[in-house]
Amino acid sequence: MISTNESGNGNNSGRDSYPENSVNGGENNPKRPWYLIEDTRALESPALVIYYDRLIDNIRRIKKMVGDDSRIRPHVKTSKMPAVCRILQQHYITRFKCATIAEAEMLAQLNAEDVLLAYPLIGPDLERWLQLLKRYNKTHFSCLVSNLENARHLNSRAKSAAVQLGVYVDIDAGMHRTGIAPDKAAFFIEELKKLSHVQLIGLHVYDGHLKIDDPVERQAASDELFVPVKELLDRCNRLRATPLKLIIGGSPSFSTHIKRQGAELSPGTFVFWDQGYAMHFKDLPFEPAAVIITRVIDHLDNGTCTVDMGTKAIASEMPFPRARFLNAPDLQEVFQSEEHLNLRLKEGSTAQLPPVGSLLYAVPFHICPTVALYDHAWVIKKAKVADQWQVQARKRKINF
Repeated sequence: MISTNESGNGNNSGRDSYPENSVNGGENNPKRPWYLIEDTRALESPALVIYYDRLIDNIRRIKKMVGDDSRIRPHVKTSKMPAVCRILQQHYITRFKCATIAEAEMLAQLNAEDVLLAYPLIGPDLERWLQLLKRYNKTHFSCLVSNLENARHLNSRAKSAAVQLGVYVDIDAGMHRTGIAPDKAAFFIEELKKLSHVQLIGLHVYDGHLKIDDPVERQAASDELFVPVKELLDRCNRLRATPLKLIIGGSPSFSTHIKRQGAELSPGTFVFWDQGYAMHFKDLPFEPAAVIITRVIDHLDNGTCTVDMGTKAIASEMPFPRARFLNAPDLQEVFQSEEHLNLRLKEGSTAQLPPVGSLLYAVPFHICPTVALYDHAWVIKKAKVADQWQVQARKRKINF
């Protein structure tokens, strides 16, 4: 069955003036799907929509799980939206992690207390970073280091600029993306002590490879991974007056680190969640809060239909499926181009293709790069469009 609030007359006219709520019976229907928007006739497609109450619920869930707001350091790469970061601040979450200088500046404009740029500063990005530090002096900034040559270059430029650079040592805990192995990090940390304008704050560990469905097996793998990290921390802290801080974990793994005393946890996807994580990490309590709305634009003679959700509208780095159609679960992807996604009914389905003009609600399999495709999102409250939020940090540069 196709549930849509834009089409109910079964024709293929392509008009956008179908009777509202003709299938689901209106706002007072107790069986009304959570995602259904009351009046979408003026809502362009494809569009990114955020369900406000679900976003708030996800924030409340992580606060309850962790139990200490100061240990939650969300990665803002998921939302890239000042409005979402402001809501996190209103929930007493004041420390953040980011991946780009634009995201760091967005947070600084909100007077965020503490911002970690979880990315190496290479080339002109270092000069941009130094400018950012001078412009936004109410925010404490830090970045990652794991390479001695780079660390010495950071120190040289910081000395010339008369600033102290706060850094976290990036530990490669097995993902092999960036970072230094734990057994080599102690020597590296000793070398950092020789640098006058680089201040070591702590360790950063991203274990993004721990995408294990079973929570017991995930916890066991996390505990094994943490052994050399703990040994490194203990070794370093024996020689320090101020213990090193630890920032660890992403959305799939952060729950495995909750019991590690003092560790700051840095998931990002939890705010919006997505279909990929929902399928694999059923022990985590989050719900999808972001959806792409798309319209059927044509029916083909080969028994397929096409919607306006091409690769410019949803993350497409993975094989199909790339979305779950909430109101048309029997649809599956056939092929996708920049502006088009061709769909057919699954084998054995008794459903019908949605009429031309129908509105479909799609939960992306990967929400983070999907958000980056939009310059704004529509905010839904009580089934109505209530606001528009800018995706400010989808830009590579704001001011610096």
